[in-house]
Amino acid sequence: MKVSFVIPVYNEEESIRQLYQEIIRNNPIPDYEIIYIDDGSTDSTYSILSELAKEDTKVKLIKFRRNFGKAAALQIGFKIARGDYIFTMDADLQDDPIEIPNFIRKLEEGYDLVSGWKKKRYDPLYKTLPSKFFNFITAHTFMLKLKDFNCGYKLYRKPAAKEVVLYGEMHRYIPVLANALGFRIGEIPVNHRKRQFGKSKYGIERYLRGFFDLLTVKMVTQYVKSPLYLFGRVGIVSVVLGVVLTGYLAFLKLFYGYPLTNRPLLFLGILLILAGLQFFSMGLISELIINRSQKDNIRISIQETQNLDNNPLVLSLIDHS
Repeated sequence: MKVSFVIPVYNEEESIRQLYQEIIRNNPIPDYEIIYIDDGSTDSTYSILSELAKEDTKVKLIKFRRNFGKAAALQIGFKIARGDYIFTMDADLQDDPIEIPNFIRKLEEGYDLVSGWKKKRYDPLYKTLPSKFFNFITAHTFMLKLKDFNCGYKLYRKPAAKEVVLYGEMHRYIPVLANALGFRIGEIPVNHRKRQFGKSKYGIERYLRGFFDLLTVKMVTQYVKSPLYLFGRVGIVSVVLGVVLTGYLAFLKLFYGYPLTNRPLLFLGILLILAGLQFFSMGLISELIINRSQKDNIRISIQETQNLDNNPLVLSLIDHS
């Protein structure tokens, strides 16, 4: 049994060493590795991490040339992680490593991914209220009964971490993506601590990005194999409304002699019919593309660790193994 800790880091120079010591102290599995992904830090974070990597051969370090975001950092970390179990946590010390054994016990109940639930949060209202709304919408949109989708403190079995594809702000929807792949999802309440150093790296704009990613995840998890089901439904509604409007105007013309010129409803009806046909066309074209892809058996393969130096995101990789 081996466990990997994948930790994205961005300007967390004050907390790095304390987090490292707490992980060592609370980790019950002797065979482990700690993978830090420096997401373009501008302070002394990278220097401190480099020192840790020299002091401890179980510490690995990846540095991005600039800030690419948490999803990109996690994706690279998952690719090089060798553990049978893979932890993710934030580097700001709000995720308490004392919960590590609890995660492991929960995962061994038969789950593939265990997500943390920050039952009692030590964050201001402008963060907690939007987060509750986000969790409510996500849970009801995807019918997945979790209380906290956005918690970065998670434990994965290796297949679950390796198969999830992340980009943009997709890290917020990891449980949804894993569930769509057939993995079992669990959740445990975790101790959430007050931020000791620095400030949050996320602003209000993340909620707008999160809304767009919600639409993307809905598409890729439920309609990617049959996009005509989505576009076809919209097309049917549009065509039916257009036919009803134009039929109503035709009825008035035939039986009551009302003129059709300069009638906005006529133009709206024609527009709805044309839009519906466009949606049908988009659905059919999407079906052809997916059918072609399946025939060609195109699959996204996970890169081997030795090929990571060719990745344009990665500046350097320190690996003592």
